[in-house]
Amino acid sequence: MRFFLLFSAFFSLLNATGLYKGQKQFVKSCRVCHFNSQALIESKTQQEWKDLLNEDGKKLYELHVEKKVDKDKLSEYLKNEKFIKKSKYLKQFLVEYAKDSGHIPACN
Repeated sequence: MRFFLLFSAFFSLLNATGLYKGQKQFVKSCRVCHFNSQALIESKTQQEWKDLLNEDGKKLYELHVEKKVDKDKLSEYLKNEKFIKKSKYLKQFLVEYAKDSGHIPACN
């Protein structure tokens, strides 16, 4: 029983750490252009966020290109090794607070 509680506490801590890192990346990178953060996060379902951030954010890039965002700046950001490495945290954060998750994001 103790092992299960310890394992559960450890997993919860890891999950919280990933969410914090994802929130930090969202605030640092996405909020620059997307001022209404909560509306953006809640604009998609969990599955939609997963789909957009699979394959290192390829569909997210395509979505921004369709909206005529500065392609050079966007490409530089989304194709950057740093973004690719941290995109799993961003994905975790966005999925956790998607419109069908029942959770409310705090993007301060």
